[in-house]
Amino acid sequence: MVNWPQRRQSSGFIAQAGFTHSLTPARNCGFACTYCYVPTMRVNAGLKPEDWRRWGHFTTFKTNAPELLARALRPDQMIYCSPLVDPYQPAEASMKLMPRLLDALIDRPPRLFAIQTRGPLILRDLNKLIALSERTRLRVSFSLTTDREDVRRLYEPLCATIAERLDTIQRLTQAGIATYATLAPLLPCNPETFPDMAMDATDRDLICDPFHVRAVKTSGATTRDAALRISAIHGFSEWLDPAFQADIVSRLAVRALSRGRRLTAGVAGFRTLMHD
Repeated sequence: MVNWPQRRQSSGFIAQAGFTHSLTPARNCGFACTYCYVPTMRVNAGLKPEDWRRWGHFTTFKTNAPELLARALRPDQMIYCSPLVDPYQPAEASMKLMPRLLDALIDRPPRLFAIQTRGPLILRDLNKLIALSERTRLRVSFSLTTDREDVRRLYEPLCATIAERLDTIQRLTQAGIATYATLAPLLPCNPETFPDMAMDATDRDLICDPFHVRAVKTSGATTRDAALRISAIHGFSEWLDPAFQADIVSRLAVRALSRGRRLTAGVAGFRTLMHD
């Protein structure tokens, strides 16, 4: 296993989903989402105290990550980028690390490469993504958390709007990139209309993952306290209840099925990224 900015053997839900390795290009994330589980992992995520104490206040990139990646790539790898930070977070606009990483992947393609993001900045690299998709199985899992803009502003005020995300998903799909709308974490929404919004933007099945809560996840990463407080103040605490979550996921799945799509939650959902 190697350090956080480099290619590392996968573990946890990433390994359970079938990925052999993960790639994390930075150690903190400027989106600063209130629910982000990563800072709750602390040293287990390779973080330093300043990271979990000031999560979202700064970003530390590994500038030589492309060179490290190039040396570590193997043709049988299935890589998830990134379980710990968004590779297209705001600071990437000036850092421009992802184009260099994509170049390394194009030169020495793995078996599969998946990008997890909520950043429309990914469209900057569309030409490189198209080139990579011609060399390997490329998957983009694009986070779409709710159909309510007021809810988005409460939980993730520094992220792109719903409209911007839908446009990004649609443009990636139109360019021939296998792009999944990932309803994760599942924020308060209308379960009868939210799937339609996502399915109108992509031709793929849907992935879903509710808030992580201690009631069902007794150890490891969980939802941050900031999101718990927001939920309590605004009357959304039921969205943290496992039984309520299961009912919402079921309703989402029924709606998706009515249009001939599947919606799968949790590890099984992310395993969908392995499909052709």
